[in-house]
Amino acid sequence: MDMITQWDLSVLDAIASLRTPFLDNFFSAVTHLGDTGIVWIVLALILLCIRKTRPLGVCMALALIFDLLLCNMILKPLVGRIRPYELREVALLIKAPHDASFPSGHTAVSFAAAGVVALRRSKLAIPALILASIIAFSRLYLYVHFPTDVLGGILVGMICALLGCSFGSRLCKKLRWED
Repeated sequence: MDMITQWDLSVLDAIASLRTPFLDNFFSAVTHLGDTGIVWIVLALILLCIRKTRPLGVCMALALIFDLLLCNMILKPLVGRIRPYELREVALLIKAPHDASFPSGHTAVSFAAAGVVALRRSKLAIPALILASIIAFSRLYLYVHFPTDVLGGILVGMICALLGCSFGSRLCKKLRWED
């Protein structure tokens, strides 16, 4: 086992030592907000429906599309990293994911959306970044991602947020939907 994986597992084991029934329920529920990016897709749709927030919604929708392509269609199949629960015998609190571990898709989609909100200086920035961070941590708590998967997800998400804002701003200017 390489040094990075050993470090990853030591961090996960330390987090697993914090498990309590309350936290088990909390993080099991929170992680599902990131399933298929549903909470962020719904937020993007709401933002798109309101004229004042439409440019933010366009940027977020594009960031989510970029994330789907980069994270799920390119990086996960290309890297093909196994999940931490395949290396340690742990009691999983959620259904075992069966796709590749790197990067964390829940984290990437969350930071793609929250990153757009932050880059566009929306009043929603702090709550969005807090929710994205809690979703990311839930993946560690639940032992379904390595810490480096989550760090990779944050990086991928922020790259997608930058791309979404760049292309979205240009599109909104062309459509005359500027803020």
